[in-house]
Amino acid sequence: MSDIHYLDAMTIARKIHKREISSVETTEALLSRIETRSNLKAYVTVTAERALADARRADLEIAEGNIRSPLHGVPIAYKDLLATNGIKTTSGTSVYADHVPDYDATVVSRLAAAGTVMLGKLKLTEGAFSRHHPTVEIPQNPWGKNLWTGVSSSGSGVATAAGLCFGSLGTDTGGSIRFPASSNGVVGLKPTWGRVSRYGAFPLAYSLDHIGPITRTVDDAAAMLQIIAGL
Repeated sequence: MSDIHYLDAMTIARKIHKREISSVETTEALLSRIETRSNLKAYVTVTAERALADARRADLEIAEGNIRSPLHGVPIAYKDLLATNGIKTTSGTSVYADHVPDYDATVVSRLAAAGTVMLGKLKLTEGAFSRHHPTVEIPQNPWGKNLWTGVSSSGSGVATAAGLCFGSLGTDTGGSIRFPASSNGVVGLKPTWGRVSRYGAFPLAYSLDHIGPITRTVDDAAAMLQIIAGL
């Protein structure tokens, strides 16, 4: 199955749950894809060891008939302003270049509890404003290097469109999920304010910040929203 990276999240999940392909095989394929398409500059940090450990755990649980959620075993990634325990979280700025949280954002905890696989952290504009920090390489739109990637969840849009994850989380204060989704040809969902906990997300404007999914299909977005909203 040479092009599994282009499948949508719900399709690959069904294959994993039916044991037509393992989460480990899927994760290894995505990690290889991330390496070969590093020119797209979507990732800040790739958590390969964590991803493979997550995948092995998912395969064991699924083999025992313990399917935690519709996305159990599916590799995903996070915008790098969502706190991840023990994993660098830069918020796109040099001020937090070496910041390593000792806790997970609520959305990260919920997706981990749902059995998803963490591939890593994705680039964004500085502090989720409109421009990338001068030291951050700007992600490239997979449809053309001169095309806009959208802001501020640029890495999330690029990674999802390019098959570098099966879905990602972004944040939206003034269009930062919707712009990258439309620019890269994928689905972006800005939830109703308050539907999804913002605990552990670097704040831009507290009363306007939203956390939501960037995916390949509406079904995928709905599945991720249900998990991160705790429904």
